[in-house]
Amino acid sequence: MNQSPTQQQKKATQRSKDIKHIDGSENVFADIGVRDPEDSRVRANLAYKIAELIKKRGLRQVDVAKILDADQAKVSKLVRGQISGFTSDRLFRYLEALGCDVKIQLKETKTFRRRGRIEVVSV
Repeated sequence: MNQSPTQQQKKATQRSKDIKHIDGSENVFADIGVRDPEDSRVRANLAYKIAELIKKRGLRQVDVAKILDADQAKVSKLVRGQISGFTSDRLFRYLEALGCDVKIQLKETKTFRRRGRIEVVSV
């Protein structure tokens, strides 16, 4: 026998009360316990920018592979967000090969009490 919408809503509400959640940080990689979360976040942002460029320019993966001097399988992994095996340095070189200027800017923190941040900013 089917339950009425009200009964279904009550059950859904009860289930959602049973689910506990924890507010995350700004870095999902830190939240899930990745070994070097800052590096992973930067590499993910760089890979996202590369995928955006590829899509924006309407490039095929085989053409991108030639531009990057990489095989098509690596390009496929990259555009799907699989960043293991890609160093920040390699991703910087890929961006450069795709016609991006990469600028690394250093700014000292006011105190030594906190670690510095690494972020990817696209202009």
